[in-house]
This record gives sequence, structure tokens and C-alpha cells, in this order.
Amino acid sequence: MTADESELRELRASVREFMEAKSPEEAVRKLMESEPRFDPAVWSQAADQLRLPGLAIPEEYGGDGFGLVELGVVLEEMGRALFCAPFFATVLLAAQALLASGDKQACARLLPGIAAGRTTATLAVAEDHGSWDPAMVSARAVPDGDGGWTVRGRKSFVIDGTTADLILVVARTVAGPTLFAVERDAAGLAAEPMETLDATRAMARLTFDAVPATLVGSEGAGGRIMARVLDIASVGLAAEQAGGARRCLETSADYARVRHQFGRPIGSFQAVKHKCADMLVQVELAEASSREAARLADEDSPDFPVAAAVAHACCSRAYMTAAMENIQVHGGIGFTWEHPAHLYFRRAKSSQLLFGGPAVYHERLLDRLGI
Repeated sequence: MTADESELRELRASVREFMEAKSPEEAVRKLMESEPRFDPAVWSQAADQLRLPGLAIPEEYGGDGFGLVELGVVLEEMGRALFCAPFFATVLLAAQALLASGDKQACARLLPGIAAGRTTATLAVAEDHGSWDPAMVSARAVPDGDGGWTVRGRKSFVIDGTTADLILVVARTVAGPTLFAVERDAAGLAAEPMETLDATRAMARLTFDAVPATLVGSEGAGGRIMARVLDIASVGLAAEQAGGARRCLETSADYARVRHQFGRPIGSFQAVKHKCADMLVQVELAEASSREAARLADEDSPDFPVAAAVAHACCSRAYMTAAMENIQVHGGIGFTWEHPAHLYFRRAKSSQLLFGGPAVYHERLLDRLGI
């Protein structure tokens, strides 16, 4: 199912209205210091009123069957508002991993709860080294003798790892990296929050001590699954980054109009004009690259993997540029804890590093290009 331009505008307007009501700066700051770092009531409203968790999940599994284009609109608005919720981990990581696995039984069992907003989920891949490359996974899974599996090891940088009801974990078997499903209350599973640069995106360290797990997909298919998930998640993250960058541009331009020095708005000074103009170029490029990648994904184009890598690189750079320039335009006040500029800078930096950082995603782009 694909929405037309008018429907996309209506979707954006609805999500923006919801974000402005439920995710103002005061709410973000409160949730940054709370546990869990999201409001369950707001999450339920997002599911019940806007059906956001199920937007891009196929109809056969209880979703609405839309694609990455529509999901990108939602993520742009969430990034703009620094929305604190388990949306990215649940919808972009866990749900996409289930779909990429090709395991129809697992999808039928797990996706309806995700689509309805009753189940939050996450994907545990990276370990202490921070790499999302399944070849780097050292956590191991072995058969338990009763048709099931047990997982041992430790995972780090697991988004919403302390609160997710369902954890999809990549562990190594004799056949190679493999995807498994673990329930939150499984015996032997321990979770502790991690203190990271960006407090608006909760992360955790998980320890698996002979934890019961269920095989998802086929044994040894973790590499193929993760290649698809990283492409989809990179585009989703790019949309979120583009939304945050656009917000930095807007706040900079607004401040440049009202802040006066030497009897005139600072926006009339050439240096400030140049900063805002450079930000605009970066933001427009970010939006164009992320939206084009989403379109190619929905068309199942062979060019999608390259476009996904390009979007990730462009949007990471654009968000960092916009966040830094936003602080500069605001001057001294932009460096203070009381001003939201630093919240966007922290999100921009953490997003840039989420899947391994510039060296990794540029290498991924070269790999997709076959260079």
C-alpha cells in the first residue's frame, strides 16, 4: 500500500500535532531522567490513536501495510521532536528483523502484538566493541536437547534493552550468526542501563546466562538478515536525522531574526547568513537522500542498498553540521544545559555513531557499490 502526496501531508500534520502535544522540551527532559525513558500512556496513545507501531507491518500480521516512505514521514517528525519512545527499536529493528527472517510462524506469533502496540521489542547485535557486523558476534547459542536453544554472552548498546518485552538476539551457532527470540522474563537474562551521550535514546547492556531462546528463521542466516535490517534501519535513522536537522535550521533562523546586536538582527550579518545557508543546503540534501532511499525500498529496487548507504552518510553529516551550527548561531546561550541545542547535538552525535560511525558506513557504501 502506498500513500499519495495529500495523504503524506495529512500523516505529517497528524504526527506533528501529536508530537507537539506529547513531546515538548519539558516532557523530553523529564523522560531523560526517568525509568523507563518513555511514557507508557503516550506510547499507547500513539498506537491506539495513530496506529504508528503497525504502520509499516504487513496487513496479514495486523499492520496497515504501508512502506518506508510513510514510515520516513513519521520518523522525520519524531526526530524533530526528540520523541522518547521504543519506536525505533521496535519498528525499525525488531519488526524488520522478523520480516527479513522469512519465518512466517515467528511473524504470525510476534508481529500482531508489535503492530497493536502491546509488545515492545529490540534487536541485540553489538557487543562491547560496538560493531553491528554479525561476523563480530561472540555470543553463542547451543541446542538445549529439548528442541530449543540457550544463549550465553553479553550484548551492549541495546536500544530500550531494559524495557523491551521481546529481545531478538544475534548469536553464533556452528552454522554461523543466527537470530533468536528471547522473552523479557526469561531465566538467566539480566539488563542494566548504560550511561551514554544521548539520554533521549535509552541503551542497555544485556547478559545472557544460558537463557532459553527460540530460533527465528534458519540457522546461520543472521548475516543475510542483518544486511537487510541495516539497510532498512539506516534509512529510518536517516529520516530521523533529517527531521532533527530541519528543526536545528528552523530554530537557528528564528533566533537570527529576533536576536539583536549593534541595533540590528544578527541574521542580517553576513557570517550568520552563511551559516544558515550552509545548513539549508545540508538539510535539503539530507531530506532528498533519505526520501529517495525510502522510495527505492518500497519499489524493491536493486539500487536500494546503495541509496540506503548514501542516505546514512548524507544525513549523519547534515545533522552534525546543523546541530553544531545551531549552537554557534545561538552564541553563549547555546552552550548551556538549559537550552535545547545541546540535546539535538547529543542526538546527532549518537545517531552518527549508532551503527558504527563514519568509517563503518562509508565502508558499507563502498561495499554496496562493489568497490
